[in-house]
Amino acid sequence: MENRPERIILGIDPGTTIMGYGVISDNGKSVTMLAMGVIKLSKFNSQALKLRRIFERTLGLVEQYKPDELSIESPFYGKNVQSMLKLGRAQGVAMAAALYRDIPIFEYSPLEIKKSITGNGSASKEQVAAMLNRLLTFDKNPETLDATDGLAAAMCHYFKRTKGIKGKTYAGWKNFLADNPDRIKK
Repeated sequence: MENRPERIILGIDPGTTIMGYGVISDNGKSVTMLAMGVIKLSKFNSQALKLRRIFERTLGLVEQYKPDELSIESPFYGKNVQSMLKLGRAQGVAMAAALYRDIPIFEYSPLEIKKSITGNGSASKEQVAAMLNRLLTFDKNPETLDATDGLAAAMCHYFKRTKGIKGKTYAGWKNFLADNPDRIKK
């Protein structure tokens, strides 16, 4: 990768029905959103075809935006082991596409991502989306919250790398915003 003053981060929220993604640019002074969207996979009949599409579209995003790093949400264990395995495969294929182009990968748990954005690891998807809109000011709401989840993965990595955010717990939005005034756009 060529040296450049800005750093591009691709964030991915892996899924086997819908995969969310977000792309941000950090120029050292501010961060801006370059793209946010979803890849719909429900029309594919088999898991193998879905995985191929994830690889192709992730590789396409890498070639289009030329990210310096990939931030991806790690699978979490729920009640259904089969769902977790499918999610892990989707994550692995997205990671393989980035590795194919020598992009470093950083993995964060859903709790870490939510906490880095809102200060609360149990925040709802809507709360995460609202905070991202305050930080990045996107004109229209995304089609699904999977898109903001992908964007949240990218922002989590940005905060972890550039702001050194530690695992501090906040009692509410007011306390979080008081400690993080730079995260509010006026």
